[in-house]
Amino acid sequence: MKLHVAIAAAAMLLSTAAHAQFQKPEDAVKYRQSAFAVMGNHFNRIGAMVQGRVPFDAKVAQENAAIVAMLGKLPWAGFTPETEKLKSRVKPEAWAEMDKVRAGADKMMKAVAELDAAARTGNLDAVKKTFGDAAATCKACHDAYRE
Repeated sequence: MKLHVAIAAAAMLLSTAAHAQFQKPEDAVKYRQSAFAVMGNHFNRIGAMVQGRVPFDAKVAQENAAIVAMLGKLPWAGFTPETEKLKSRVKPEAWAEMDKVRAGADKMMKAVAELDAAARTGNLDAVKKTFGDAAATCKACHDAYRE
């Protein structure tokens, strides 16, 4: 539990001050890519349980869902205007439609918050439903804005 508190505190500090901390545009790209990578790792751990590839463990699902919900807030600070021309997997359309990207981010953050709440119940069926909804928000953005 102490780890979750430390992660949450660090996330709050990083998410509000991240833009100011980027010394170079490349740092912003690395930041957002790292946040997405770690978030995806923890999301996939829940997915393995939902898909029956590993046994459901309510405690593990809760821990991973809490991390996903917290990390879901971070990558957006790395989408700075200076990073638009840098090589990454972001399609050019994303920069022209940043309002839609931000709306998708909001949907994703809401969906992973619901996944987090479902995981806290310890009910696999609730986790399955909210996992699917969260995965759909990720897929929608990837399909539209990720190469």
